[in-house]
Amino acid sequence: MYQRILRPFLFKLDAESAHHATFWALRILLAIPGVSWIFGRILSLDDRGLERELLGMHFRNPVGLAAGFDKDALLAHRWKALGFGFVEVGTVTPRPQAGNPKPRLFRLPEDQAIINRMGFNNQGVEAMVSRLKHINRKGIILGANIGKNKDTPNEQAVEDYLICFEALFPYVDYFVVNVSSPNTPGLRSLQEKGPLTEILNTLQEANQAQAVPKPILLKIAPDLTPDQLDDIVEVANTTQLSGLIATNTTISRENLHASRDKVAAIGAGGLSGLPLTHQAWEVMHYLRQKLGPDFVIIGVGGIMETLDARMRLDQGADLIQLYTGYVYQGPMFVKRILRSMLWATHHPDNIKRYS
Repeated sequence: MYQRILRPFLFKLDAESAHHATFWALRILLAIPGVSWIFGRILSLDDRGLERELLGMHFRNPVGLAAGFDKDALLAHRWKALGFGFVEVGTVTPRPQAGNPKPRLFRLPEDQAIINRMGFNNQGVEAMVSRLKHINRKGIILGANIGKNKDTPNEQAVEDYLICFEALFPYVDYFVVNVSSPNTPGLRSLQEKGPLTEILNTLQEANQAQAVPKPILLKIAPDLTPDQLDDIVEVANTTQLSGLIATNTTISRENLHASRDKVAAIGAGGLSGLPLTHQAWEVMHYLRQKLGPDFVIIGVGGIMETLDARMRLDQGADLIQLYTGYVYQGPMFVKRILRSMLWATHHPDNIKRYS
């Protein structure tokens, strides 16, 4: 029904309006007593056998919602009804900010892709905290993706990350440091060894001062060179990171089916979806080879089909996250992935591998 009826309707709206309309509808529906249970019956399945014990937590299944989808934690405790094993809210910044001028979110249906230059639009960390204080998080693991405000100089970025970390610490299960969005000027330079080490060491110092520290992960760009990835590996080890998320969106525009004029007219932004599939996998695979089997890696980027999900998990990811694939495939996508995974556990020889 989604691909035949709902998606064509939503795709007639501009991408950001469709996103807000979907959230408005879900917030109303899921607030009605009993609707979450009905959604759970339709969109979930018995996922026993797919549990993961990672980062000191029990994941009911390995499929999560990526950051950027629920920026302000509007539905943070509701995503379990849609089948997700965990959800990552944000990116959130210390102060509210409007983000980049509209339009800033674009679809490329011919490529099953999205280009966004949202620019960390969010209501700020205080609004997120006030919302998370009043929800029941039982049954869903919640991560917070944290960033810096656009007008905060990079030299002071560590303070923004620390503000978000300390404010959200009582209300989330893990943190993700976002220095890899292409839509905040200069942000990606924080992936360099020096500033990145400073940010992560500062957060770890604050983390270790807590009675029970929480996992801190780092989300990286897919556009890093092997030398830069080696630096990330070194930083991950020296700062005792709990894990890496590979990857964010790409600034590449290679091998698109959309016309050059259309892509040029859209302009800058991060590309996600099918064109990112192999690039994100290559980064994840490289990191797995460098970091060994025990380091936690969450795979995200270009997971558009059930086979993509199975391959990502089979070849190095401990968990996966969805964003663009969820937009194109619809709310049954999580259930189809989980059903495919359960089938694959009984037919392991049928999983093809990337060449």
